[in-house]
Amino acid sequence: MIKASYSKRTLIFKRPAGTSRGILTEKDVFYLLLSETENPMKTGIGEVAPVPGLSPDHVPGLESKIMRLVLKINNGEKLSENEFAGFPSLRFGYETAVAGIHSLSPVLLYPTKFTRGEEGIPINGLIWMGPKDFMLTQVEEKIKAGFTCLKLKIGAIDFDSELSILKSIRDRYPPGRIELRVDANGAFTPEKAKEVLNQLAPFGLHSIEQPIKPGQYTSMNKLCCESPVPIALDEELIGVNNRSEKEKLLDKLRPQYIILKPTLTGGIKAAEEWILLAEERSIGWWITSALESNIGLNAIAQWTATFETTNFQGLGTGALFTNNIGSPLFVSGGSLHYQPDKKWDLESLI
Repeated sequence: MIKASYSKRTLIFKRPAGTSRGILTEKDVFYLLLSETENPMKTGIGEVAPVPGLSPDHVPGLESKIMRLVLKINNGEKLSENEFAGFPSLRFGYETAVAGIHSLSPVLLYPTKFTRGEEGIPINGLIWMGPKDFMLTQVEEKIKAGFTCLKLKIGAIDFDSELSILKSIRDRYPPGRIELRVDANGAFTPEKAKEVLNQLAPFGLHSIEQPIKPGQYTSMNKLCCESPVPIALDEELIGVNNRSEKEKLLDKLRPQYIILKPTLTGGIKAAEEWILLAEERSIGWWITSALESNIGLNAIAQWTATFETTNFQGLGTGALFTNNIGSPLFVSGGSLHYQPDKKWDLESLI
């Protein structure tokens, strides 16, 4: 029999984090713990970490939902798929907790060369929103740290300033040296987006994420077909849950890329279905974390490593929070690595 419990933690950002949904200084997360009553050493930990203003399950009733789920598990009730409808981060947390029970340890979910410390996962260096000088300083820091792929948020400050930042990068680092990605988070209207894409084209960008708000299928399809910059769908995938809906979206919009965030798109199984459908249509993809602590980041990174892809992923660095969970994750040379001989700090969770 499986026994369940949960705990809550408020993660404190080391510095205010500018996102498309405002400035974050802290973030609440929940940890779902599962263990076998006959063998308490068989334990799993899953992180439930909705993103404020973006996740469907970032609602006041989330903790009550988790409490009811724990009660059902402890009563031996069978859980249905409907249990997680509308709660993608809870599904992700439950899936990864279950994976922990069936693995060698709560934090060794998908053994690969990554978890053995033999290979890292190439990641993009995220440039946080802010004034031009602040963003340019981040660019130089990332490049000195060995990153060869940078991702910049656009549409948040004066667009001329953003173009100036991109120009200053390209003047020093051509496409063969630095891969540039931009993320608009739906900042532009369909009419403005066409102009923006034409202005961005000379910078040799890898892609632009979500140039317009999700749900505008006709406009997005037109942009995907005509844009001089490859388009990646991000927020567009949130809330699209069953296979037929996913197929319809991909067939209608025909993007060049999709971005998988398991916390937002319904967990590991749902993300794997997105990948399968995308590859059937020759649509590229990459995987991104979404401000999780090291527990969630670890699960996403280990799962990502199973694909053995050399593309740059959008994984975090584990360095966002002052009170993160101590882990073997670290960044070196623009890649996320796992140090297998370093212990996790799980005492506060188990």
